[in-house]
Amino acid sequence: MTGLKGFATGIGSLPYKDTEKALDLVFHFCPKIPFWPQLPKRDSREGMVAQFSEKLPCLEFTPEGVIFNPRQKDKELELFYGRVIAGDTAYFKLSPDFSAGLYGFYQRLEKLGPQGLKNIAAIKCHITGPFTFAASLSNDNNLSLLHDEIFMQVILKGMAMKALWQVNLFKKFGKKIIIFIDEPYLAGFGSAFTPINKETVEAGLAELTSAIKSEDVSIGVHCCGNTDWPIFIDAQGIDIINFDAFSFFDRLALYSENLKAFFKRGGMLCWGIVPTTEFKASETAELLSAKIQSGIDLLAKKGIDRDLLMENLLISPSCGLGTLDEAKAGQIFQVLAETSSYIINQH
Repeated sequence: MTGLKGFATGIGSLPYKDTEKALDLVFHFCPKIPFWPQLPKRDSREGMVAQFSEKLPCLEFTPEGVIFNPRQKDKELELFYGRVIAGDTAYFKLSPDFSAGLYGFYQRLEKLGPQGLKNIAAIKCHITGPFTFAASLSNDNNLSLLHDEIFMQVILKGMAMKALWQVNLFKKFGKKIIIFIDEPYLAGFGSAFTPINKETVEAGLAELTSAIKSEDVSIGVHCCGNTDWPIFIDAQGIDIINFDAFSFFDRLALYSENLKAFFKRGGMLCWGIVPTTEFKASETAELLSAKIQSGIDLLAKKGIDRDLLMENLLISPSCGLGTLDEAKAGQIFQVLAETSSYIINQH
């Protein structure tokens, strides 16, 4: 993927209840790589687990959240796999009640028309990562779905179908589509708080990405915080790694040898350079650009080609903004857009 150097995009969630306000922010501050926003304050159905739970067997949305209901387990599993085998992505769509931001985003793109679309380099979509999704739910035996082999497979296949539905929906606009897999649960992977082994994560990511990947689709992974980065860097199906560059760049830089291979096969880094919960409004484009430049200097010293690092650089906030207030979100995206312009104009 070329020609995206320094462009800005968002992670997913925004704190708006008004869909149009959220979309105004997206298209104003991320004009080159706009994204559809999750709006959990608008409706709890837009939370990252609830939003992707529709049509998955034995999962039911309630006012208290998503629950596991096994009453018609066999029937629902049979229906689910029938739709998967048939390639019926429309069955797995995100409905308007669960994703007002997605449908509003689609309508905005339609209104732009061919002339307006010329200014867009790529369209960013996303799914909740299968491990984050599974870790949030338990089966009828109070076992985390992470450790339920049947439903872990359901989640992997279901998320792939929901990603493919998005690809099919947005391909009419003729733009490169980027699908982010949002995996906050895997921050801290390898600790006692994430009781899942590396082989399981690697196999799951390989299965998911191979189902989504195509010539016109690039796959990114977002993980805020620190993790065992080679699980993403070494994954052949992942094209973009989005990380908290404001707080955790030094941890990622430990894996420079892995990153060399990642860049050689066309990988990109999306630097989550604008802090979110830690944002103080004292951050400037110059300061954040200098922080990125120091990171590039370090990786260049470790043998990664500087031009390759610069050409394959996107930026974003360090995490989603769904829990913040609207004023702070606006400030964060203002600095993000200014940083993007600074990087593009300085290099």
